[in-house]
Amino acid sequence: MDIHIDVKNFGPIEKAEIDLRPLTVFVGESNTGKTYLAALIYALHKHFDGFSQLPWADYATYYFGFVRRSRDRRSQNRQEEAEQEMLEALEKLNTSGRPFKFADLPQQVHSELEAELENQEDFTNELERCFDLESVSKLIRFTGSQDNEMNISLLVSEGDQTCWNFEARAAGSAKPTVTGHINRDMTLLTPNDAMRKTEFHEISDVERLFQTLGTRRWQKRYSYYLPAARSGIMESLDVLTAALIKRATRIGLDRIEASTFSGMIADFLGQIVLYKERNGSSKKINRVAEQLEAELLEGGIEIERPAPEAYPEFVYRPEQSEETLRMSHSSAMVSELAPLVLFLRGIVKQGDLLIIEEPESHLHPGAQTKIAQTLARLVRAGVRVLITTHSNYLLQQIGNLIREGELQKLGEPTSESADYLKKEEVGAWQFHKNKPVIELPFDLIEGIEPEDHLDIAEDLYNESAGLQNRIEQTKEGDAVESE
Repeated sequence: MDIHIDVKNFGPIEKAEIDLRPLTVFVGESNTGKTYLAALIYALHKHFDGFSQLPWADYATYYFGFVRRSRDRRSQNRQEEAEQEMLEALEKLNTSGRPFKFADLPQQVHSELEAELENQEDFTNELERCFDLESVSKLIRFTGSQDNEMNISLLVSEGDQTCWNFEARAAGSAKPTVTGHINRDMTLLTPNDAMRKTEFHEISDVERLFQTLGTRRWQKRYSYYLPAARSGIMESLDVLTAALIKRATRIGLDRIEASTFSGMIADFLGQIVLYKERNGSSKKINRVAEQLEAELLEGGIEIERPAPEAYPEFVYRPEQSEETLRMSHSSAMVSELAPLVLFLRGIVKQGDLLIIEEPESHLHPGAQTKIAQTLARLVRAGVRVLITTHSNYLLQQIGNLIREGELQKLGEPTSESADYLKKEEVGAWQFHKNKPVIELPFDLIEGIEPEDHLDIAEDLYNESAGLQNRIEQTKEGDAVESE
């Protein structure tokens, strides 16, 4: 799917138009809106169960099974109406040489999905949860703009075909007004699709078809957010879990008062504190976690449970060591990367969205370049990745990985590393204060180089040269005086 997100007057952002790529990079000064937009994308992804061809696509699958199973529990008229819709869908499905479109689904499916698209309450609640706000109006641009209307729009397409869109507008203290539309002419199955070779006669056949489609094109996708505070959370996890246990008692509830977390922090904490590896994890993604441990951590992240139902405790075991270290006793790099290892080892699956704030935090420049390789490996494994960063080393290495991809396109052998990125897989956007967000195109010579990074490097060089000249002039002056 091609994902286009357009925001206006959102938090500190004046305007931004973003195409979500397999690897999306947000760069720019602090307090310019990178985290705001990353959090919004997370909220949208959570709200729609991913950015698939249909929003909440599993509803279409469930509907066919519901009609078949509810024959004895529905009114005769409604049952006959539903089955007639199913027969009409079957007829269109079995018509050779004809695409099967969204319009060919029963009206009930159209009505339910489109009504959910315009559900103001659910989207508002998700925004307030993710940003830890009492009102979405707090998100309306707070940098002095004269235009006080906030706009959020999402467009999902596939090639030249628009699939669906969503828009939310808010002004003043009113709740957002949401609208959405699903393209009724959207093709769900082409005439040449392998599934069209089978004839479908019974409702159970259609249910089976859509269950299969659900695993292929409409599969629910998950999103995960690794916040900038992850290192501190890992180092203080023992204290946090102890507080959770204490808070679960009546005395604890009476005595402890705490601020609330944003939705992303709360979700991250829940995934760590209740860590459990998902079944069917990808071997490719597991391999990325293993490479991260071997190449950067030079050791492994292990899970210890004092009792089967106890909260997990995470420790670090250096290579060739019999002793383990608690996160609070490990280096900042270990506690920084441990959550990424854990998520890749047992949570993230192919097609999921992984958002990482500042993956370079607490890392040596050499390690930052290796993190870029990790990101490329995740893209190759089928994970959609979004990062915020301030690291020029990381950006330069991403540029080198794109150059590796360009060499592959030309049929040329690359370096001994198999890591690469295709130019079209990477989108980088630069954030400025009180200015629209702009895309940073890849340049074969410059790579991905924000202008302000070049300006800072030039200013540092000029300052260095000026100080050196003053030192030399002062030495020469002292020498003359001594003569």
